[in-house]
Amino acid sequence: MQQISPSERALIAGVDAAPMLGQVLAWSAINTGTGNREGLARQWDALAAAFADLPGTVEAAHPAPVKAVAPDGTEREVVNGSHLVLRVRPAAPRRFLLTGHMDTVFPADHAFQQTVWRDAQTLNGPGVADMKGGIAVILAALKAFEHSAGAAATGYDVLINADEETGSLSSAPLIAELAKGKVAALTYEPSALPDGTLAGARAGSGNYSVVVTGRSAHAGRNPEDGRNAVVAAAALAVRLKAIARDGLSVNPARIDGGSANNVVPDHAVLRFNIRPRSTEDAAAFDHYFAALLAELSAAHDVSMHSHGSLSRPPKPLDAKAEKLFGLVEECSALLGQPIGRIASGGVCDGNNIAACGVPVVDTMGVCGGAIHSPDEFLLVPSLEHRAQLSALVLHRLATGAPL
Repeated sequence: MQQISPSERALIAGVDAAPMLGQVLAWSAINTGTGNREGLARQWDALAAAFADLPGTVEAAHPAPVKAVAPDGTEREVVNGSHLVLRVRPAAPRRFLLTGHMDTVFPADHAFQQTVWRDAQTLNGPGVADMKGGIAVILAALKAFEHSAGAAATGYDVLINADEETGSLSSAPLIAELAKGKVAALTYEPSALPDGTLAGARAGSGNYSVVVTGRSAHAGRNPEDGRNAVVAAAALAVRLKAIARDGLSVNPARIDGGSANNVVPDHAVLRFNIRPRSTEDAAAFDHYFAALLAELSAAHDVSMHSHGSLSRPPKPLDAKAEKLFGLVEECSALLGQPIGRIASGGVCDGNNIAACGVPVVDTMGVCGGAIHSPDEFLLVPSLEHRAQLSALVLHRLATGAPL
């Protein structure tokens, strides 16, 4: 194991932990539910001001067009907030990508809006771990990295998107663009476990909506003339759930539609999510799903139209990813906090980055837990440690051999 050199110790000591907690408290006080465009705009301004301390240019990237299926089966445009991009030394021969997200799962009218100290080291609040704490880590780490011997010949892009919690559909093209040519990427989702454990391989994820169109009829006088869209949607949900196996989970989540009790319903929308562990599992699902739609459409004499796709590809670990994980694990051990990794069924922008052929560790953010719930918490001492870890990893990526 390569020990920490005097210059690296100086680099780590240069991590300024003082402003990090204040940033988390200020940023988590801004509601940034994915649909809260006003809150996201306020957060964008706050982040732009903070990241202006780094060299390079900060710019607003407009969201790509996104459509979603409404309960009535029509497609409607989804309006997302602008994404933030920082570009530093774009002509450098070796460049990295660091990503985070400013949105949370808590909408503007959610009851969870304030931070509360549970004890001297544990902060409860919306987005403190997922992932406004992670954004503070990015900023502190990069400020320290700018003093690295390898910084002058190294460039990086930082992306803070505004729609990660809904699948990054409006930022996916931007992620793919920024990933091009990068040596490695770090994403600042919180640790997989409160002890700092990293998420290794990840399943993929796809969200689907199936619009079912039947035929209405009177439920008492002539029900035989009707074609019940709700029943057909329910049958599809049951069959989809039945194909779940090792390597593929399917979660039917919601059925919209129906009518009065005395009317055979002619409309329904089934929404479901899949989590394939491999590209082969994803391809097998596509084949089965197409055949299932044809079978049930004929059996129930209805039409079924599917919307959606696999938006997060599975993320297995290749040789380059293993080497990057090894570097992160070695650096953390040298800092006195050995960490491991576990496979995860959760997904994030790391899936998209890995699909571009770029090695990525996507749980470089803070230690905490209970994310996506009002019990979300941040272990405050991890702010400094994770910033030091990133600064050391970036230094060694910049000054060492390619992955």
